[in-house]
Amino acid sequence: MSIDHVLAVVPVADFEVAHAWYECLFGRSADNLPMEGRLVEWRVTDGGWVQVTRDAERAGSALLNFAVDDLDQHVADVSGRGLAPGAIETVNKGVQLSAIRDPEGNTITFIGHFRVRY
Repeated sequence: MSIDHVLAVVPVADFEVAHAWYECLFGRSADNLPMEGRLVEWRVTDGGWVQVTRDAERAGSALLNFAVDDLDQHVADVSGRGLAPGAIETVNKGVQLSAIRDPEGNTITFIGHFRVRY
């Protein structure tokens, strides 16, 4: 089996509000609008996409984890676009995290790369 793409699906009830919020989160317009008013997509890696879809029954239940190259800069960039990510926490084995919730309650956690120092 060969997998070419991974699609992370984020269910929302208020599609228009979520669409605008994710544009702010990613700092750009969507890459694809395959179903006007129902589904919007951002390409976040070569083979990874985030889809925001209208699905009131499942809204608020998604968990997304994004490993980023510079967590401090990423949190600053997102904050500079008017969103409020949580404080950076250092957790098990030095991993750093910062989480944010979209207007529906879906949780996006940014994971900072870390270096083990000996």
